[in-house]
Parts: sequence; C-alpha cells; structure tokens
Amino acid sequence: MATTQLSVLVNADAEQVWLMLREPARLAQWHGWEMEGLDAEIQQIYYTNVSESRDHLRLELEMGDVFTLEPRPDGTLLTLIRGVATGELAKYDADITEGWSVFLQQLKFALERHPKTARRTIYVDGASTARTNLWDVLGIDTGWLPDPGAAYEVTLNTGATLSGKVWYRTESQLGLTVEDYAEHGDGLLILARQAPVDGVREHPGAQVIATTYGLGAAAFDAIGAQWDAFMETHFPDE
Repeated sequence: MATTQLSVLVNADAEQVWLMLREPARLAQWHGWEMEGLDAEIQQIYYTNVSESRDHLRLELEMGDVFTLEPRPDGTLLTLIRGVATGELAKYDADITEGWSVFLQQLKFALERHPKTARRTIYVDGASTARTNLWDVLGIDTGWLPDPGAAYEVTLNTGATLSGKVWYRTESQLGLTVEDYAEHGDGLLILARQAPVDGVREHPGAQVIATTYGLGAAAFDAIGAQWDAFMETHFPDE
C-alpha cells in the first residue's frame, strides 16, 4: 500500500513549528475547530503513546501517523506521513487524510498570520441529496481563481462578497484568506468537497471552516448564520 504524505512549507523556524505540535494552547489554535471535547481530542492524539525524537524533528502518533520537520533556508517543511487506518476506521481513511490536509494549512496560517491571537471558528458540514458540486452552488469558478498567493475577489451565490488572497488549492479543497474575517489582517476560509464513500455517505458532502480573529459578536454570528443557511439549503443531510 502506498504511503500518503502531506507537506506544507511554514515560514517559521523548526522550533516554532515544533511548539505548535507540542503545546496544548498552540495546538488548539489550528487542530480541528472549536467544539466540545477539543481539548480531550488533542490530549488523545498528541500526548497518548506518542514518541518524540530528541532533536524535535519527528513526532510519531499512536495511530502510526508521523510528523517530520525539515529546516530549510525559507522556513520549515512540515510533513505528515499517514499511518494505515485499520478496522472501523478504514472506511474513513480518505476523510481522515483530507482532514489532516486542512489542519496543516490551519497550522501554517495560524503561525504565519496570527501567532499570538486566539481564533474563533465556524464549522458546518453536511451531505447533499443529489450530486451537488460545492463550487457550483457557491458560484465559484475555480478555473478563474488565481494561483495561491494572488489576490482575489468573489461574490458568492449566498450574496456575500469575499476578498483576500488564495491560500491554497487542491482538487477537493480551496483555502481563501478573507479580509472581513479578522479585525486586523485576515481570517481563513476553507471549503472542502467530500466524495461519496461506501458505508459513509451516498452523495457528495461538504465542509466549511471559517477561522476568524478579533470579530465582535454580531459580525461573528452573521458569518455563522450565513454558512448555516447555505448548508441547510444545499447539503442538508448529516
């Protein structure tokens, strides 16, 4: 079986990246999203039966996933080598890999853009009742979007206009910095398409993770209401 590797180049030295993997408060700024049980999940994944290298360049998790850090002149290449999912987890393996891809990008964003600011997140997900394409129902022409690092502006079918820079793109994920998602600087919006998986979901699914910084309650709640309404309309199945 081929080994799956996910990598991001983080504009920070290896010591800073290592701290993002080993300090609970820092882990909580990029792993997953705000939810009940996040602290317990972090404890289970990053501190239960793990192995650290003495040079702080390798961290092996209980389930066989391995983080490696490679110092480079322009930062640190952080790589996750996926373990092999077995048993009940096997059917979720693709979803788990996609989740790690999101988390690595959130780590990079948190460390490069908001290393000392606490995040607030909005997370919604669901599955469609047909073969709904996330990009199409949002009104995003991914062929038109510029390359990562370039500025963009797009008006979604929800009525919201987003602007910022393209953070990253894969076949199934789109990361956009959003100026309106932070009081200072920008926040991060990750849109993820999920393919049908036998025994998991019959039709395509979608995940939306909005990471915000320093917004007031009204602005934060408005973003959450927008994405809740979108998901209920287009991806209503849990």
